[in-house]
Amino acid sequence: MNIIDIILQLADGMMVTIMIFVLTLIFSIPLGLVVTTGRMSKNPLIRTIVKVYISIMRGTPLMLQLLVVYYGPYYLFKCKLSPEYRGIAVIIGFSINYAAYFAEIFRSGISSMPVGQYEAAKILGYNKIQTFFFIILPQVIKRILPAITNEVITLVKDTSLAFSIAYAEMFSGAKALAAAEKSMLPFVAAAIFYYVFNFAVATIMELFEEKLNYYDI
Repeated sequence: MNIIDIILQLADGMMVTIMIFVLTLIFSIPLGLVVTTGRMSKNPLIRTIVKVYISIMRGTPLMLQLLVVYYGPYYLFKCKLSPEYRGIAVIIGFSINYAAYFAEIFRSGISSMPVGQYEAAKILGYNKIQTFFFIILPQVIKRILPAITNEVITLVKDTSLAFSIAYAEMFSGAKALAAAEKSMLPFVAAAIFYYVFNFAVATIMELFEEKLNYYDI
């Protein structure tokens, strides 16, 4: 079996990996913004709760979090787990984990903005929502994009952790095929896939960063 045949056999798993990646970004980035709001809240209770959440998400392994999300409903509430829930658990686990990291990145970017930006917006007649979305957020995105890119690249590789709850993504397929064929070629194919995927992601993010160059201050 040559490398092309192996890649074709892993095609379904590759699509699942891409799906995990895309859905995690769709859910975790908006959730990260919400978490940032709580993290920067003037309410000490909300701020403390969010800090604890972020601490847990960043202080425990993602694999362990996936196991808790998947098996938790059964052990805690004796809920019967449907086959479909396995995929849902993967997306939930990845999303709440990456939301914590994105939240801290967003917070650092927002905190770095000079107070004068807000004062100037107020003089121009912008309200707080308009100031944030039209003046602050575009500049914040420009500042945090390198950190976001690093997290996104890490996410590509972390999708392989879905195997911990027996979710059949590309890496799981590569391991099974390597065992069946008694060959390292499936792992080579997996490495090629991850490298190409990460290269494409890094290229897209770099182009996006260039588009935001007019926000340099």
